[in-house]
Amino acid sequence: EGELKGKFYPLTGMDKAVQQQLIDDHFLFKEGDRFLQAANACRFWPSGRGIYHNDNKTFLVWCNEEDHLRIISMQMGGDLGQVYRRLVTAVNDIEKRIPFSHHDRLGFLTFCPTNLGTTIRASVHIKVPKLAKDMAKLESIADKYNLQVRGTRGEHSEAEGGIYDISNKRRMGLTEFDAVKEMYDGISELIKIEKSL
Repeated sequence: EGELKGKFYPLTGMDKAVQQQLIDDHFLFKEGDRFLQAANACRFWPSGRGIYHNDNKTFLVWCNEEDHLRIISMQMGGDLGQVYRRLVTAVNDIEKRIPFSHHDRLGFLTFCPTNLGTTIRASVHIKVPKLAKDMAKLESIADKYNLQVRGTRGEHSEAEGGIYDISNKRRMGLTEFDAVKEMYDGISELIKIEKSL
């Protein structure tokens, strides 16, 4: 209800027009890559998989893509507070219905071990053409601020039009808020450096 109100689209039997629209919106995930296939994350594809998104397309839940649930809050622009508040509201709402697996030492349990802990990967899509001319420098600055540089479509992808997906690297040993703040602070520094070049 409210801002989170939307519709669930199962992959099995998905209408081709709906499928194409979700692909065009960059919302629909594909069958796993060779790494996920080797880990048996793609068995019985596409059964039991789907995507939910709200009417504004600012809140999504991927069901059984890699993790059981991948909860996504996003929007254009720089209002990170609004994105984070929407995410917290959604997580609290979902957890009222289904409890999340949690371990006292490891944090939230996920299929991908790199997401253990808070499970939060806060990211922005950003164009940094001057820094991108020297990838070693971009990577070095990102490392200094505990950031990870990915291609436009995430892990194992290339930057499209010079746009990178830059996110927090750490998920364990900090709070959810601290993970988002770490990304925000690092991105702010990247923007300063880009402007100074």
